[in-house]
Formats: sequence, structure tokens, C-alpha cells
Amino acid sequence: FYFRNKHRPFLLFVSLLHVHTPLITTEKFQGRSRHGLYGDNVEEMDWMVGRLLDVIDKEGLKNTTFVYFASDHGGFLEAHRGNSQLGGWNGIYKGGKGMGGWEGGIRVPGIVRWPGVLPAGTVIDEPTSLMDIYPTVVQLAGGAVPQDRVVDGHTLLPLLQGTVQHSRHEFLFHYCGVFLHAVRWHQKDSGTVWKAHYATPVFQPEGSGACFTRGICPCFGDGVTHHDPPLLFNLSQDPSEANPLSADTEPL
Repeated sequence: FYFRNKHRPFLLFVSLLHVHTPLITTEKFQGRSRHGLYGDNVEEMDWMVGRLLDVIDKEGLKNTTFVYFASDHGGFLEAHRGNSQLGGWNGIYKGGKGMGGWEGGIRVPGIVRWPGVLPAGTVIDEPTSLMDIYPTVVQLAGGAVPQDRVVDGHTLLPLLQGTVQHSRHEFLFHYCGVFLHAVRWHQKDSGTVWKAHYATPVFQPEGSGACFTRGICPCFGDGVTHHDPPLLFNLSQDPSEANPLSADTEPL
């Protein structure tokens, strides 16, 4: 692929089976990690991404290739085999895969590499979306997104290059299937990020942060609690979504 296209623009989309159940890890990486089969899977994925980047570097394409690494969802908390957790871990963030609202299901890595253009070690703490990949790629290719419809994504380049300080997403709507579960508001003047939950999954057992008895949380029906008024969180101060706000505690 590289040898055919290295002298002209190319788009390479690699969709890795890692780090996802059933964690099919080759023999070379089994038992390599101190963190069980999931850790082995992470190490193998790291090696695969490294091989791709090595080829880009070797072909002299490092400074002209935009690389974007991300995931489509957070860790799958319910995936277990015996005492082994097969589906990852989401750190301080509540919930996981299949949950349309909680941060653990929707906050994912976003790592960008473009040495000729973007400075190394930059951290951008702004809400963006996988929907932004499409307009970013279109801009990089010198094209224009269609003007006859609303395109929900925004090019990431101004944010990455520092020509703007804030993401163009003032609101992000978080769906579970076709059901709206939460809305994020990025308050521009203060920089605060608020999130309102209209529906949340019923954790089983209660307080576990996951739906262990169901295998994965449902989007609707008796497995969901509806909130009226919605649960409101200040993500800037409470990223773990542990303390819902009320008019009593937060008059603003």
C-alpha cells in the first residue's frame, strides 16, 4: 500500500480488533503483560501501531503524514472470565461501553501525530468528537464538505494548530442507540463543561458502575432510569460524575 501511494496522498484506515473481547492475542504476546490477557492485548496493539509508524518513518513520510489514534468506546466493564476482567478499565470515569451518557463509555483516547506541523507534547483539553475526523480529512485533502446538508463534525486543524483555543462543539448530544441519554454544554465564557443526563442505566448490582447481570447495559425499557429534571454535573470540577448538582447546592 505505502509503496504504491507514498508519492501521492493516501488515506489508510486501520480498524484494530484489539483491545476488544474476545481478546485474541497471538502466542508471541501471551503472558507478556503483568495485567493479564487484556494487558497482553494492549501490548500487541502497541506493537502493531509501532510497526505502522515505523514504515511511515522509514519511507520519509513522517512530517507529511497526519496520524490520528482513537477508540470508539470506553472499556467493556461487564466482560469477565472467572476473576479476569477482559474488557478494560476506565479509571476515574463512571460507566463503560454501551452507556450513552456516562463518561466511561464515551470519553476515549485521542492521540495525534504530525511532527512537521504539530508540536510534540501538547495537551488540548477541549471536547471533540469522532465525527470531527471526516471534515478534518476532507480539509487535509484540499476538499470541502458538502454544503447541502448539516455536517455535525468540525475540522480539528485550527484547534490542533493553536489558531483557535476552543472546540466548535458548544453542545454534544450523547445517544444510546436512538435514545438521547445526555447532553454536554461547553460554556464558552467560563470554559466550564456541564452535562445533563436525561436517562441512565440501572446498574446491577446497584453501585457497581455496570450491568453485570445483563452482560451490557440497555438503552431503554426497565433497565433505564429517566430523570426529570435531568441529573446535572459540572464535569470541570467533577469528572467522575459523583455529585449531581441541585438548586440548593448550586444556585447558579
